[in-house]
Amino acid sequence: MSTTVTGAQLLPGAPVAEAVLAEVAEGVARLRTAGVTPTLATVLVGDDEASAGYIRIKQRQAAALGFASPHVRLSGSASQADVHAVLGDFNADPGVHGVLLQYPVPEGLDYDRALQALDPDSDVDGMHPVNMGRLALGLPGPVPCTPAAIEALLAFHGVPVAGREVVILGRGATLGRPLAMLLAQKRSTANAAVTVVHTGVADWPRYTRRAEILVAAAGVPGIVRPEHVRPGAVVVGGGVRYAGRRLLPDVDESCARVAGAITPRVGGVGPVTVAMLFRNALRAAWSAAGLAGQS
Repeated sequence: MSTTVTGAQLLPGAPVAEAVLAEVAEGVARLRTAGVTPTLATVLVGDDEASAGYIRIKQRQAAALGFASPHVRLSGSASQADVHAVLGDFNADPGVHGVLLQYPVPEGLDYDRALQALDPDSDVDGMHPVNMGRLALGLPGPVPCTPAAIEALLAFHGVPVAGREVVILGRGATLGRPLAMLLAQKRSTANAAVTVVHTGVADWPRYTRRAEILVAAAGVPGIVRPEHVRPGAVVVGGGVRYAGRRLLPDVDESCARVAGAITPRVGGVGPVTVAMLFRNALRAAWSAAGLAGQS
């Protein structure tokens, strides 16, 4: 494990992301040698500057890795049909391997309906219902990025997961539920006894205090405090909210006094989540090229 902070080992995401992105860059180079330019298309609807900033970051990362990155920006007055038409065009283009529809979309549009209009194989977020079904059944397909990031982060830092008790505080569709399915799978970096608990359970700390690995995924700032953590446990902060530009994590920093290992307030799971998006995009490109087993 990594640097010590207030008695706990710190589990930063940056070195994990760097390792994943290095593998992605190598895969992109091999694809380009084979005559295939991996392509990640992005779609932004509306004028939300934070969302536009996220798209710019992903486009810069795409360019650095060697991806082509076509982009469509629709106005905030775009209709549901307009969004579906753009996604349909990308679905029909064999040169586009991955597609990212930036969340959130403006009020009046249905993000979930739009997501379902996307080809599941090009869904780099791994959130299409078909991909969630694949995850539940253990079938190949894009894996939701934040759950995949947490598994990779734990593995990179040498945190054993197999056979241990993992408690996930939060049952959301983007993190808690898919992470539970992922970490329960029979694999050396998973194979855990997983419990999902949430704020609808009045005595949820009874569950978190027994966890060998505690993942906070509630999206409630500061909900996890030292008294909710088993001494020596591994604590992963997956859930966050924002107040303007300020990130408000689920895990209070004082938990470092009790935990054996902990992700930092900033730079923990987040960077790895972005890296996993590009890993999904690369795998989509390999699959489209008929080389799925080589990514």
